[in-house]
Amino acid sequence: PILVKSKVFETSGHSLHYSENMFNLEVEKEKFYLKPMNCPEATMIYSYKLRSYKDLPLRLSEIGRLHRNELSGVLGGLFRVRQMTMDDAHIFCTQEQIQKEITQVLKLIKDFYKLFNLKASYYLSTMPDKALGEIGLWRKCEKSLEEALKKNKLPFQVKEKDGAFYGPKIDIHIQDSLGREWQLATIQLDFNQPERFNLTYEGQDGKKHRPVMIHRAIFGTFERFIGVLIEHTSGKFPLWLAPVQVKILTVSDKNKKFAKEVYEKLLKEKVRVELDDRSESIGRKVRDSQLEHVNYVLTIGDKEQKSKTLAIRTLNGKVNFGVKINTFIKDILEEIEKKITSSSR
Repeated sequence: PILVKSKVFETSGHSLHYSENMFNLEVEKEKFYLKPMNCPEATMIYSYKLRSYKDLPLRLSEIGRLHRNELSGVLGGLFRVRQMTMDDAHIFCTQEQIQKEITQVLKLIKDFYKLFNLKASYYLSTMPDKALGEIGLWRKCEKSLEEALKKNKLPFQVKEKDGAFYGPKIDIHIQDSLGREWQLATIQLDFNQPERFNLTYEGQDGKKHRPVMIHRAIFGTFERFIGVLIEHTSGKFPLWLAPVQVKILTVSDKNKKFAKEVYEKLLKEKVRVELDDRSESIGRKVRDSQLEHVNYVLTIGDKEQKSKTLAIRTLNGKVNFGVKINTFIKDILEEIEKKITSSSR
């Protein structure tokens, strides 16, 4: 749930170390918080039953709605918001499994950002002044993260005292088209939350052991990631990613029937298409579609209707006349498939 009893965040340490960033309210004389992070609740999912070493690693993912009481002066568009949606996951594992799990998350991050042609920079964020737990545990965690970065041959910089209050982390930064750096993905290694919530598993020796908790997010938050993506592409999304891939414009009401036929054919092939048959001038419709950076704009007038062909305007403003409908559909599907296939290798 988004609304959480204060006791949970007292146990996790958030109310002590993060309270200025949390929204709190009273319900029937009991204190609640709007959760700023998903991790305390992940520990509850872990601990609802007895765990064995055979259960580990246990990977729990969640698209979670979070609230953080950011100062009004630092809010900015999609980049910094008070309500955010995080693609969170929490991995519970043994100490022996740490390197393998972090390596797999790093690979996921590299593959993901390659898909969007975004270059990632890696930072190791160490123990802050305001932190939970023993220094010895912190140094051990920092060493594990450093080892994982080196093992995966990823150049990185150290951000002193920039870790989360419960553990050090690897932060992944992306630069937008204006040269601004934004922190998106993160991998955090945490010995403290399992300790504070008394998480255990039964080892091969029959004794109780403490699991390690790895926090990870790939987008960071959907809001910030979309903001970076808009800046990175200047709003001109590649075809496979564009929310509207094709827009069909009618020159006059006489052309609506044929335009509808083309629209239905594209829709059947799962192309993201819109039909603009407003009673506006064709010049106005073209300008609107250009401002929206639609990848392909199909203009249908009497000539196209008679010949059953298309006039196709691309993002760069070039227009091709007399294109057959099936040819266009075949070409656009191949363009989408080629990008997705090459990016996933």
